[in-house]
Amino acid sequence: MAMDFQEVANKIIAKERAVAERNRGRIPYTTKEPHVFDDHSGRDQICWWTNGFWGGILWQLYAATQEESFREGALEVEKQLDAAFMDYNGMDHDAGFRWLPTAVAHYRMDPEAAASRNRGLLAANSLAGRFNLNGSFIRAWNDWGDGRDTRGWAIIDCLMNLPLLYWASEELDDPRFKAIAAAHADTAARVFVRPDGSIRHIVAFDPTSGRYVRDYGGQGFGEGSSWTRGQTWALYGFTLSYLHTSDERYLDTARRVADRFIARIPTDGTIPVDFDQPAEPVYRDDTAAAIAACGLLTLAEQEGKSPYGDAETSARYRDAAIRLLEMLDRDSCDYDPAHDELLTRCSASYHDQKHEFPIIYGDYYYIEAIWKLTGKELFIW
Repeated sequence: MAMDFQEVANKIIAKERAVAERNRGRIPYTTKEPHVFDDHSGRDQICWWTNGFWGGILWQLYAATQEESFREGALEVEKQLDAAFMDYNGMDHDAGFRWLPTAVAHYRMDPEAAASRNRGLLAANSLAGRFNLNGSFIRAWNDWGDGRDTRGWAIIDCLMNLPLLYWASEELDDPRFKAIAAAHADTAARVFVRPDGSIRHIVAFDPTSGRYVRDYGGQGFGEGSSWTRGQTWALYGFTLSYLHTSDERYLDTARRVADRFIARIPTDGTIPVDFDQPAEPVYRDDTAAAIAACGLLTLAEQEGKSPYGDAETSARYRDAAIRLLEMLDRDSCDYDPAHDELLTRCSASYHDQKHEFPIIYGDYYYIEAIWKLTGKELFIW
């Protein structure tokens, strides 16, 4: 039986009304006990990279329902994140993940929201300031304090932060931000994407010369392996760079990554943490499935619109996305309004001790994908 996207959307809305009411004032990452969200809004965790996704969920719900309670909750998250601006070490490459789904989403909904515009531009300037001309990349993390030299480190995830820079360029009519975003995307296409379309997670450059030094396995199984969420960050990220620039190179790169990802989906349709992980134990990552669905749906749309596109390829990407969503709906979704989480089998990293647990960005991207299919999406990226 075909998945009824509107019926799924209705179940999500009914569930999230209760979840949002229970979690006013919180910024969740996962569940701290069975079915109860934790809270990252405190001073020590306010810079956590996922802290924008709960606000993004609330804005997507508000866009679909116009229910004021969702808007009020989203505004609380946006204001709580102001504390992150005062933490230099916490202001890393993930400014887009924090402020696109919160402040910029608010500004898209309300062009009179001057404070939200200001927050988005502050975040964009912080992200642009991380650009290293030596090697043309945006630096990832700040110093970790453990002796490792991360000054030349860049990661594939940062492609999803670039839309903050594209937005700032458009908002200010200032080409600098777009130029930085495109330069980083060009470096990612050249260095992070392997010839077979799989993805490196972390690449180390010499921060002075810009010379490529090495890559690291990062959150995947190991060096040379194919971490699935990294593959989806690249799939969606290059698609978005094409959307914002109309540069055919990014569309071509997104296709290569998407084709490689689709070719390696296991026969049961679930997505492992790493396509090259050992046969046992089996660790899966619903976040990679949900992000891939969003990326494939957006890629299908751009393929359909592009003068370089192909209708058959567009349909193939859309069909692959729908199969992933059907798998999540069937195997992984908890629609019980008494439970805070939506997706239940997410994994942050292959070598973590904990696997297959709720993670907030899994919920966000699942909702975004369903909203794309029901025509209710608030475009955030």
